[in-house]
Amino acid sequence: MLVLGAGVIGLSTAVCLAEAGHRVRVWAERLPAETTSAVASGVWVPGLTPRDLEWSRVTLAELSALAGREGTGVHPEWGLEVSDLSDEQPVWAAELPEMRPCRPDELPPGMRTGLWARVPMIDLPVYLDFLGTRLAEAGAELRRRAVGDLAEAAAAAPVVVNCTGVAAGRLAGDPRVRPVRGQHVVVRNPGVEHFYIEAVDSTEWTGFFPHGDRVLLAGVSQPGDWSLEPDPEVAEGILRRCARIEPRFAEAEVLGHLVGLRPGREAARLEEERVGSARVVHNYGHGGEGVSLSWGSARAVERLLTSWRGRSW
Repeated sequence: MLVLGAGVIGLSTAVCLAEAGHRVRVWAERLPAETTSAVASGVWVPGLTPRDLEWSRVTLAELSALAGREGTGVHPEWGLEVSDLSDEQPVWAAELPEMRPCRPDELPPGMRTGLWARVPMIDLPVYLDFLGTRLAEAGAELRRRAVGDLAEAAAAAPVVVNCTGVAAGRLAGDPRVRPVRGQHVVVRNPGVEHFYIEAVDSTEWTGFFPHGDRVLLAGVSQPGDWSLEPDPEVAEGILRRCARIEPRFAEAEVLGHLVGLRPGREAARLEEERVGSARVVHNYGHGGEGVSLSWGSARAVERLLTSWRGRSW
């Protein structure tokens, strides 16, 4: 079978299928280090719908088994999650493995509720390398190759799994897919040991995510913007907002800037269709929760394909 895409969704799915005994090839226009996944913040969060919540539980179990193992990039950390949307704790708070509510004096100005939680964080460049190695050890092949349409892929394999992220809008003819542009400022870690993330009703928000000696500062969510060029004004705003929460970032050395296009969709698509004589499974549209939902959706694809064995279309 053929998996299209080599971000965290594509690699997780390909590893899952290969380790389940399927013969797998991966074609990708962008190799793992070039994908949006490689520039993601890398913090696990619970899914918000019943299906996504179950997917995130599966992923949490996978990541927890990897936590602290050398070369995986997975490291559990404490962090502060806050919001100005409600005075009540979110319903998904009960899903957090270790959690305590925020005291009022710990809430930043303007925030109405918050909690401290210990969850897996994922250094995505390291983690993607780990998945690539695991894929090779399972006997699968990863090649740089773009496809013009699903018919081209269907002509190359009897089963195709479409994990092409934001590119799926064009490839699958899905008008509901749109880019949601994100940007990070990468700084040398000035000694920050916890992550911070806001849930606000705005395209601008504040977050920081330490991964060893570097920290990813966030953030923006810009729907419909395809630009992959760092915006200096956006970077300035990110630095300013993060320094308000953690003053040590005001003097932190800037190491670089990262931009990625999240595959926005009202809900991730996981369903099958026929293209020519091939069976195609779509697995894309996970938005900014790709790493959190990755293993859950990969296992769902594997179950679907296993159910096909021994029956005709």
